[in-house]
Amino acid sequence: MTDVRLRHGRFSLALSFFVQGVSFALLVTRIPAIQDRYGISDGLLPLYLAAVPVLAGVGSVATEKLVARVRPGLVLRCSQPVVLLALLGVGAGDAVWQLALALGAFGLAVGALDASMNMLGVSLQRAYGRSIMLGFHAAFSLGGIAGASLAWAGAHWHLPLLVSYLPVVVVLLPAALVGSRWYVDAVDTGKAAAGAGEAESRTPVAFRVLLPLCLVMCFAYIGDSTVSNWSAKYLQDVLGSSEELATVPYNAYMVTTLLGRAVGDLGVRRFGSVVVVRCGSVLAGSGFAVVALAPGAWTGILGFTLLGLGLCVLVPQTFAAAGRLFPGASDAAVARLNVFNYVGFLIGSPLVGALGDAWSYRGAMLVPMVMVLVTLVYARSFAAEEDRYGGGHERARTVDVG
Repeated sequence: MTDVRLRHGRFSLALSFFVQGVSFALLVTRIPAIQDRYGISDGLLPLYLAAVPVLAGVGSVATEKLVARVRPGLVLRCSQPVVLLALLGVGAGDAVWQLALALGAFGLAVGALDASMNMLGVSLQRAYGRSIMLGFHAAFSLGGIAGASLAWAGAHWHLPLLVSYLPVVVVLLPAALVGSRWYVDAVDTGKAAAGAGEAESRTPVAFRVLLPLCLVMCFAYIGDSTVSNWSAKYLQDVLGSSEELATVPYNAYMVTTLLGRAVGDLGVRRFGSVVVVRCGSVLAGSGFAVVALAPGAWTGILGFTLLGLGLCVLVPQTFAAAGRLFPGASDAAVARLNVFNYVGFLIGSPLVGALGDAWSYRGAMLVPMVMVLVTLVYARSFAAEEDRYGGGHERARTVDVG
């Protein structure tokens, strides 16, 4: 394995994370327009939205079985075009059954895509011999910002969904297909030689060992979905902001998520995963506390900003930790862990809404705060001597790839 091959693999995988960030943001930020286009009632809309993460979980489980026969790179190469074409289908249809078909394809393909992307990220990080996982998720955050900006432009200019989606798909689909030529799978990185051999590669993933990471993943996405679904409403209804100012918290959250992930790998190399995860948990918990106690809109925005800086490190480090815990079965571990991404996404929004209606929205913000802080209890699950890269923690690198 040459340095150039690994660099190409790293860039091509980062491109896939970016493309996925764009496509996902374009879907979720245009939900009101999708609802209007297909005439879906407020009562039925949650069912359509819930179907996507449920089917994504199915796709992730299926990917675990599939990668026993084919490489994750092939799964990613096939699933990403399906996601983009399904997005185009959402914009092109005019009947409810067409929307259901497009969202179904989107959900199943997203599950396969998320699982296979993170499988490749874990194996590439092992080949590099230092933390690079946060950088991939930074590319996803950058794509999310780009997608949300494009969605804003479409809404501002009252563009039909198809007109908004088509140019994006025309540009990103060929780019993703070309980039997929340079995916680097675990077999290519010498993972089997470095970690295991035939017997270990068949070692089952012990759920009891994986469970702490599953909980961390679930709690992180409960926090993330709280911000994405409730930040604007909270600022406007609870803190008395204007409608325009209410759009700021999510943008601030996305920007700080990008910044935190862009520099997060340096923190892991210098201080180790456990310290980074603990700091992220404390920052995120502090962010929720500030939001819950905020006297006004700008203090609330500060709280959501802290949330971005804290939550951004948890998900990438959780995937990386799963790969370290099961070096001979990291693909299976990542696929199972990825399911809890969707579990958290499904739980977060209705949980906060139900608590807000029954109690108060300030009080509801304390529940995800407690969940995120529980991560401190499980922080030791992120420890692995061979992955504490840099600054006195670095192990011998498989290759030096810059």
